[in-house]
Amino acid sequence: MRVIGSGFGRTGTLSLKAALQQLGFDPCYHMVELIKLRGHPKKWLAIARGQPRDWRALFAGFEATVDFPACLFYADLLREFPDAKVVHTVRNKQDWYRSTYETIYQSRTVFPRWLRRASGFIGGLIEMTDTLIWNGVFEGRFEEPQRAQQIFDEYTAKVRETVPPERLLVYDVREGWAPLCRFLGVPIPATPFPNVNDRASMLRQLRTLRWLTRVAPWLLGALIVAAIVVIAR
Repeated sequence: MRVIGSGFGRTGTLSLKAALQQLGFDPCYHMVELIKLRGHPKKWLAIARGQPRDWRALFAGFEATVDFPACLFYADLLREFPDAKVVHTVRNKQDWYRSTYETIYQSRTVFPRWLRRASGFIGGLIEMTDTLIWNGVFEGRFEEPQRAQQIFDEYTAKVRETVPPERLLVYDVREGWAPLCRFLGVPIPATPFPNVNDRASMLRQLRTLRWLTRVAPWLLGALIVAAIVVIAR
């Protein structure tokens, strides 16, 4: 592990992931990897429940990590990987709150209860994020904008206090390549800085997913009825 991202989700973490991988810090762990990698949701759920953590086994093969939930353990990771550098992504706290509330916070309600009960994967993922993020870091008060934004500021202050200055870059992805490459000691690419996972595209994805989860029972019911009709002929 060479780079540890300590910034909250919705501070440009997916763009930073793409940038780090382009710079050679590849692969970079992110919530999207957690969902895709077999066994990782269960491992994070175990961490959320307080079980022992084997960071080297969890991040085996990864050179960097950003985003929730790994960012919450930046201090542990810094001790485990003493040569790593920390990139702390930030943005305007009002914009961050609005973006987070409209996207990843709402993703908790995308899946209906029947699907959460039926799918151990989805239910476990929601339990993990609730335990570590919404009820953990944000004390179950994320719907209170002032408190959530206060926690956002306090978290950045804690990162500054915890990480040695020479190993820390507090960074807004809108600054582009220069400060990031200077901090990591790598050349600046000729290509534009990545800009991925913007709010509008994520809102479209959430709307589509919400529609699919609501229409699925009706489709399943229609298929069952059709099968019964065919069998009864």
